[in-house]
Amino acid sequence: MSVALQASPALVLNADFRPLSYFPLSLWSWQEAVKAVLTDRVNIVAEYSTEIHSPSFTMQLPSVISLKDYVKPAHTPAFTRFNVFLRDKLTCQYCGDYFPAHQLTFDHVIPRRQGGRTTWENIVASCSPCNSKKGGLTPKEAHMPLLRTPRAPDSWELQEAGRAFPPNFLHESWADFLYWDAELHQ
Repeated sequence: MSVALQASPALVLNADFRPLSYFPLSLWSWQEAVKAVLTDRVNIVAEYSTEIHSPSFTMQLPSVISLKDYVKPAHTPAFTRFNVFLRDKLTCQYCGDYFPAHQLTFDHVIPRRQGGRTTWENIVASCSPCNSKKGGLTPKEAHMPLLRTPRAPDSWELQEAGRAFPPNFLHESWADFLYWDAELHQ
């Protein structure tokens, strides 16, 4: 299989031309995109210069596709470790330093041994040194104030947070759709 094909994902937009997700960016493999085109589930918005062929068919690979049917985003995001990190903008809520997701842990603000629960309102992103330093204490007991009080985000907030972390690969044909509501520069 060609390296060019493997490096040719399609940006997936909802029917309103907004990305389904910013982080992770809503991408489909070229195979998924072609199948969706052939089953008439999507519109092709932009294409790569790469063509694919079968004995009776030739088409350019889609680089941007939009769903024909609108998918309503969930209002309440799933409570996951990664969504906590995204809500906290990949920043330790004690020292304020940025970390890649794989270097973060989550911390119970009120420790479980003191009755703390695993909820949006009691979990924050923490680097390992701060998590170890805080241990089984509350932030007040550990003299480690939080940057922000944790709370449950809505899906829009997580999408906005995700926009701050662009992926490693961005094709030029995607630019008009990834920052659709950004202020235009003259």
